[in-house]
Amino acid sequence: MHFRSLIICSSLLLAACATPPAADAPAPAGFYRVQAGDTLYRIARKYKQSVASLSRWNQLADASNIQKGQLLRVQPPSQTAKPQAGKPAATPAKPAESKPAPPPAKLDIKLQWPADGALIAKFDGNRNKGLDIAGKEGDPVRAAASGKVVYAGKGIRAYGNLIIVKHNDSTLTVYAHNQKLLAQEGQQVSAGQQIAAMGDSGADRVKLHFELRLGTRVVDPAAYLPAR
Repeated sequence: MHFRSLIICSSLLLAACATPPAADAPAPAGFYRVQAGDTLYRIARKYKQSVASLSRWNQLADASNIQKGQLLRVQPPSQTAKPQAGKPAATPAKPAESKPAPPPAKLDIKLQWPADGALIAKFDGNRNKGLDIAGKEGDPVRAAASGKVVYAGKGIRAYGNLIIVKHNDSTLTVYAHNQKLLAQEGQQVSAGQQIAAMGDSGADRVKLHFELRLGTRVVDPAAYLPAR
């Protein structure tokens, strides 16, 4: 698969390539059929579960990537599995204990702030997978480190005009909601180089949405950026 297609279809861009099941099919006991406007957080609250549990039971790589018609397990597997005839039901497994958040992964490059505006939204790993930085339309958006532009386009509506820079085999930075893209796919960029003009494409206000990806993990960019 071409690298650009792989980028678009991966959880990095929050886009699923599979076709969802019929939205009107009834959900079996212990499951829920995703409806339009649902979020995993809302479903978790409805069934008194945690987002982490639902993600684990349904093997979701990205908690924000659910689709209308998708069937989700909302009860622990031990509570929804039916015992085989003639055999006693298995003893329900004890709920898994929540584990503390892992320490920040080691980053072997140095990052700088991609825009000069005030920080208006912080990373929470669920509804916000990066940092939102305020600014005026047309303000410069700069590469946080040197690397190669591996995506430049507007293929994901929620991200608007989007640029992704690959810094090494495991590190990507994401720059969303731009007014204009100034760097092209395949272009090498240096740290601090302007790669876009800030805008509000795919957003409700002018801002830069900035993400940091280490391998398959989305991590808090603030842990690696210099103090202001």
